[in-house]
Amino acid sequence: MAFEIPKIRYTGKIQEVAVGTGKRAVRVGGASCYPFYRFEGEMPNPTRVAFEVWDHRPEDWQEWAVEPYKDVIHDPVAWAKKSIDAYGAEVIALQLKSADPNGMDRPADEVVRVVQDVVNAIDVPLIIWGTANDEKDADLLRKAAEVCEGKNVAIGPVSEKNYKQIGAMAIGYGQIVMASTPIDVNLAKQLNILLGNLGMPDEKVLMDPTTGGIGYGLEYSYSVIERDRMAALTQEDVKLQHPVICNLAHEVWKTRESRLKREDDEKLGDELKRSILMESITAMSLAIAGADIVIMRHPESAKLVKEMIGELMK
Repeated sequence: MAFEIPKIRYTGKIQEVAVGTGKRAVRVGGASCYPFYRFEGEMPNPTRVAFEVWDHRPEDWQEWAVEPYKDVIHDPVAWAKKSIDAYGAEVIALQLKSADPNGMDRPADEVVRVVQDVVNAIDVPLIIWGTANDEKDADLLRKAAEVCEGKNVAIGPVSEKNYKQIGAMAIGYGQIVMASTPIDVNLAKQLNILLGNLGMPDEKVLMDPTTGGIGYGLEYSYSVIERDRMAALTQEDVKLQHPVICNLAHEVWKTRESRLKREDDEKLGDELKRSILMESITAMSLAIAGADIVIMRHPESAKLVKEMIGELMK
C-alpha cells in the first residue's frame, strides 16, 4: 500500500485584499491553506516585503542601517524612489514618526504634506503608518486618507479607540485600514467586528496583531498570528479571515543585539551581518506563521527574505 501524506481539510479562506492601483498594485491573502502548505490548498499571493521610509531623517539609527540610504535619508520622496529603483521595493511603508506626541510632535497638516508628496511621487502601493497615539492618529490618519484619495492606500494603526473616526474617512475615500490590537486573538476579532459594523468592506481590512522582534516578543507574535490563521481556516471564523501585516523593522533594530558593534562583544560577530540575519529571521518566522506583509528596513534583509519566499513558492 502506497504511503499517503495526511492532509488537513480547510473549510475557510483568507480574504484577498488589493493594495494600490494600476499595474503595480499588489494582492495579498486569498489562501485556502496554511502558509506555504501549497500541497494542501492554494496560496495565490506570496508574502510581500514593504520597505520602510520615515517622514524625517532618523537620528538614532545604526550607521550600518543608514548606509544604504545615506544620500537620500533626509528626503522621504528620494528615499522612497531609491527603495523602488535601486532595491526593487514593491510596496513602500511610510512611517509618520515625526508626528509622535512623545517625539517631535509635528502638526498633522505639516506631516500630511509629506504623505501627499510621497504618494504622488511613486507608482507602487503605499502603506501609511501613524504614531500609535490614538488621539493624534485620529486626526493625522483621517487627513492622510483624504489627500490619498484614489490611491487605495493602507492606513493605520487603527485601534478600538479611534476606529470610528479613521474608519469613516477610509470608507469615504476608499482606503484600506490596518486594524491593530495588542497580541490577542479575541481583541483582533472584536475590532474586525466593530469595523464591519461601521461599514468597512472585508476586502479593505488588514490585521495588525502587534509585532515583536526576534526573541521573547517574537514568540508571542508568532503564536497569536498562528492562532488567527488556524481559526480563520479550520474553524470558519470569518472575522479573522483577513490578511496580516507586521511592522517589524523598528522592533528588530531597536534591540541591544542589533546595536552592539563587534568590538563591544566579540562573540556576537559582525554587526551588519548580525542585524540583517535578525531582521530576516524575524520576517521569515512571521511569514511562516501567517503574515502577508512584512515591513523591513535593510535592503539586504529584504532581498534575503524575498529569495526565501520565492523558494517556498516554487
